[in-house]
Amino acid sequence: MKQHEPEGFHGKWYSHPPMRNALIAGAITGVTFALSYSGLIAQTWEIALYVIAMFIGGYHWTREGFEKLIEEKEIGIEMLMIAATIGSAILGMWDEAAFLVFLYGAAEGLEEYTYAKTRASIRKLLDLAPKEAHLLRNGKEETVPAETLKVGDIFLVRPGESIPTDGIIIKGRSTVNEAPVTGESTPVLKEEGQPVFAATMNQEGALEIRATATFQDNTLAKMIHLVEEAQEQKGKAQAFIERFGRRYSPLVLVSALLMIIVPYLLGASLSFWASRAVVLLVAAAPCALIMSTPVALAAGIGTAGKNGVLIKGGVHLENLGKLKAIAFDKTGTLTMGKPVITDIVSANGTTEDLLQIALSIERLSEHPLARAIVQKAEELNIKALEVSEFKSVAGYGAQAKINGKFFMVGRPELLGNNALSAALESKARALREQAKTVIVVGSDHEVKGLLAVRDEIRPGAVQMIEELHRLGIKVAILTGDNEQTAQAIARELKVDDVRAGLKPENKMDALKELMRQYGAVAMVGDGINDAPALAQATVGFAMGAAGTDAAIEAADIALMGDDLAKIPFALRLGKKVRIVSTENIVFSLLVLLFLIPTAVAGMMSVATAVFFHEASELLAVGNGLRAGKIENA
Repeated sequence: MKQHEPEGFHGKWYSHPPMRNALIAGAITGVTFALSYSGLIAQTWEIALYVIAMFIGGYHWTREGFEKLIEEKEIGIEMLMIAATIGSAILGMWDEAAFLVFLYGAAEGLEEYTYAKTRASIRKLLDLAPKEAHLLRNGKEETVPAETLKVGDIFLVRPGESIPTDGIIIKGRSTVNEAPVTGESTPVLKEEGQPVFAATMNQEGALEIRATATFQDNTLAKMIHLVEEAQEQKGKAQAFIERFGRRYSPLVLVSALLMIIVPYLLGASLSFWASRAVVLLVAAAPCALIMSTPVALAAGIGTAGKNGVLIKGGVHLENLGKLKAIAFDKTGTLTMGKPVITDIVSANGTTEDLLQIALSIERLSEHPLARAIVQKAEELNIKALEVSEFKSVAGYGAQAKINGKFFMVGRPELLGNNALSAALESKARALREQAKTVIVVGSDHEVKGLLAVRDEIRPGAVQMIEELHRLGIKVAILTGDNEQTAQAIARELKVDDVRAGLKPENKMDALKELMRQYGAVAMVGDGINDAPALAQATVGFAMGAAGTDAAIEAADIALMGDDLAKIPFALRLGKKVRIVSTENIVFSLLVLLFLIPTAVAGMMSVATAVFFHEASELLAVGNGLRAGKIENA
């Protein structure tokens, strides 16, 4: 049984080679049967036409069966069908032999076509990338094939056009729809110096972009390649079933031979028991069982890839359906990873005066908190004052002289232990309880006020955790932040467990403890700093992996964008794939439990066995396709 079609197939179902041959064989078999039944052709011609039909209909799957036997030393299901066909012909049942070849070939052809289309569907994303690019060279615009773009080339993308390959914006400003890569439908504002990806849609402004990847090696092409590789990787259930099949099929063949030899040695009718042996070969072939999981896994991985979720193998998709808890890194995952000013508390003067002093000093610093102050001042169009004698005080803040007077910006201790009034101290305590960092602005003689800075919670984080709870998943935070900050964020997000003050090596210990407590646990991080914990977890998620090879490499599942809603989407997909696969396995075993005793008891013909056998296989394939039909995040 063929379980992959590397190149995919894009034509009509009836033009797929195995299906085409089966249909031709079916037509010849049907016409021959009708002519024979009407007495219009001689038996010699009848047999000749049936043989022709069998050669045409069985060309693909018999060749595959012999290749597997010779190259892999494996007796597959195809060999059972070949033996059944030859046995039927020897017994003079030429019509049933031809019917077997037609039905088995048609079922295999339809199965292969369905699987190939499922595998190839992710490649349709490449059609979103334009085939031509507007190359800028020596001040002139030239339209060239997109596949000829080289790293460093500069090209123009007008409003309404798709971007041909990855690059960095060197001129222009626009919103870009990145749904083909990240799965996020909300357009993203892009400015000079920011990256853009192949096949994303420029919406409103003209952009000049410097290529950072060739057409063949851009983010979308890599993503499609990873999805196709993942679809080739087997899940644990699939691997077990295939190992079972390698032992089961020879056992069926031996059983059929014994069913002929033993009665013959005991003097029973050879043709009677040979007929039953042929039926057993067909009835006992485990086609539906072998196909119970591959189609479901391929459909699930393909659907995930089209929605910006890269699942790097069937085993990881299976594990998604087993998860009991998820641990999140806080900074940059549940939060934006970028501190912003949330509160301005003026003690003496206006808020503008307070921010102007802070800006004048902190614009000379590279600290993340300093950048938050600068950004807030720029938003309010506040201008910096001239400063002198700037000095950074490691671990505390910075100071400088403004208009002949020293001012300081930083931790309260920078101004002395009793610098804050009772009212300001109370306000500072309340801000800290909200997971905010308090910055004091003042001098030796007076406190100008307080600034509160916080790494804001990512939009959608609360809703995402609520959805995880509805799915029965426990949520934990693993962070290097202090206990007070971590607990404040945890209360706001309503998570179940918090582990604070963790160094990278401690995160692995905390994760192991969670796994002992809950069982299967996923870890969500940035894919680089959290690589050890991602590797330790049952499933490792990397956030915002688009364009970041290291993040994709580190994780089992890579979220190409920053949309947290993709996490419950992935879990729902994993659970559905697991349910569908289990349904298929149970159904396939029940079919075998029905067909095998019925065949041994002589209660069905070869044609009936073939019909039930192939019908069950197609039902398993059709049910497997349901695994990929799930609402997007």
